[in-house]
Amino acid sequence: MASIKPFLPLSPSLKQAVPSPSPSPLISCKPTFDSSVSLPMSHFNRLPRIVAVSVAFNPSGNFDISLYDDDDDSSKVSPPMPPSEGRIEVVIDNDVISRLDLSPFHSATGITSPSSAETKEFLERTIGFTINYTREDPNDPRELSEFPDIRLWFVRLDATYPWLPVVLDWRAGELARYSAMLVPHQMNMRMGVVFNPEALELFIMKKVFVVYSWLKQHKVPKPRLKTSDMARMLGFGIGDELFDLIDQHQGAPS
Repeated sequence: MASIKPFLPLSPSLKQAVPSPSPSPLISCKPTFDSSVSLPMSHFNRLPRIVAVSVAFNPSGNFDISLYDDDDDSSKVSPPMPPSEGRIEVVIDNDVISRLDLSPFHSATGITSPSSAETKEFLERTIGFTINYTREDPNDPRELSEFPDIRLWFVRLDATYPWLPVVLDWRAGELARYSAMLVPHQMNMRMGVVFNPEALELFIMKKVFVVYSWLKQHKVPKPRLKTSDMARMLGFGIGDELFDLIDQHQGAPS
């Protein structure tokens, strides 16, 4: 186990326990269990004054994880659920990706600017992506999230609409796939997507700040609950103490 405080230098070894110096209002993070594409949450526990970071990592403290692991087939990840009925589908292909063209997203969603989103509709219907990507080499074994050009397209999309994760089709695995486009990871046949734990920690904390403020700005009911649910899908438990700090020190609206 490791106790890691966000925004401070992270422990070089995930095996080494770093005790909290005092019961201060600092938010601490603790890797607790493996998470992958399926992102199971059955062992999630909310702890006082703790943001529990649950990520998949090699217990030896490195990321030299084998693609194949045939020793135990019992914990192979399950495929995601089918797309939610009525969700908004954004279809992109090689041409769109190569030109960093966001127009398919604009056409499908009706969003013309970062401030024009119909918040309630998107939260109810959710958004998903169909990626029609033709590989130069048909035998290329890489997953879509391992292609730099696809990742770059999603980096641009996320930079333009940083609140997007909260309106994705979570149950169909869209949040996990979207995160894989933006967070360094490796692929494992048994565990699925294995995120770099420090990168995932920083990514989800940034999204908590962005999404919570965006939901409040649009007067969405229970913004704390919705933001916490998003973080929980990636194995993070967010306590009210963090939201209290955000509310006490509001930044300038974007």
